[in-house]
Amino acid sequence: PWYRSTRPTTWHLDIDHFINPLIPASVLPHFPTPIAYFLGYRSPASKRARTPALGNLAIILFAFVGVFVTITIIGAVGEHYEGFRGRGVPVVVGSFGAAAVLDFYAIESPLSQPRNAIGGQLLSCIVGISIAKLFALSPHFESIRWLGASLACASATAVMALTGTVHPPAGATALMAVLDHEVQALGWFLIAPVMLGCAIMLVCALWVNNLRRRFPIYWWSPEPTGEFWMGRREKEEEEDEGTGMEKGASGGKESEETRTGSSSELRLGRGRGARSDETLRDVEDIEAQSGGTVSESGEEEEEEDDDGDERGPRVVISRRGVEIPEGLGLRPEEVTFLETIRERLVPIKGSKRD
Repeated sequence: PWYRSTRPTTWHLDIDHFINPLIPASVLPHFPTPIAYFLGYRSPASKRARTPALGNLAIILFAFVGVFVTITIIGAVGEHYEGFRGRGVPVVVGSFGAAAVLDFYAIESPLSQPRNAIGGQLLSCIVGISIAKLFALSPHFESIRWLGASLACASATAVMALTGTVHPPAGATALMAVLDHEVQALGWFLIAPVMLGCAIMLVCALWVNNLRRRFPIYWWSPEPTGEFWMGRREKEEEEDEGTGMEKGASGGKESEETRTGSSSELRLGRGRGARSDETLRDVEDIEAQSGGTVSESGEEEEEEDDDGDERGPRVVISRRGVEIPEGLGLRPEEVTFLETIRERLVPIKGSKRD
């Protein structure tokens, strides 16, 4: 019935469902290994490697260095660049403090990934500046500035949520674009220092976080991308192959069944060839994350323990280290707790396993 569409449980919009097929697939696997590493890419072999987790003190140290260096660089640019000083640009935009905490401490959070960190700030700037200019048309702007700031923050939140670019510090950017007199006076020029600061912070985060950890977890989305272009490329290859077959064919007549069978076989072969490398990588990723094996049909086959229970994703603690499945986000305190358990493990007499 029509009234079911008015239920809040049916209100859902996933913009990635429409955008991801149009976003080209990642090219990081084709980059030289050192460059790809500092851009956050990890090969399936490196994902399976047992790397001991960092203690919380080491994570805090990396975060301290990253935040200090980043804010220092942004402040130096704002202080000494005449193009900013002449326009009254703040030395450091206030929202960068919260952004730095996310980019250097909570690096596994989706809120810290480049799409959110850059896209959220850009969209919030646009929303905040637009509402500031709209409210500035009123002769009572100063008395209702607070109302415009509330609307800017709320609208920026809605836009970020709809576009999958939620970044909490960006809400402060939209708020300041209306509420702060100096920032509001910049108008559309505010986008320049905000985007420059985001770029500096991203470069510093890539350098500091990839020394011992991984950042970003993804650049655009954890879901597959580029399906539209992949299907289009396969279709063009099929058409080229069909044209070549027609030119090379002799004058004899072929039955409709033979032509149909050949076309289907070619289509299946081209699809398998185009996806072979990607499929192998996906299989290795699944095995690395779940501890199971994958059959040739692409279905995951779970391994079984000695007692017959199915083996799914798990955290493994041994005297050699702590293995955390890919995609499982743990707080530094939780990682430290696991490391504490590992250190207390005592080798069992007569046992060959840790």
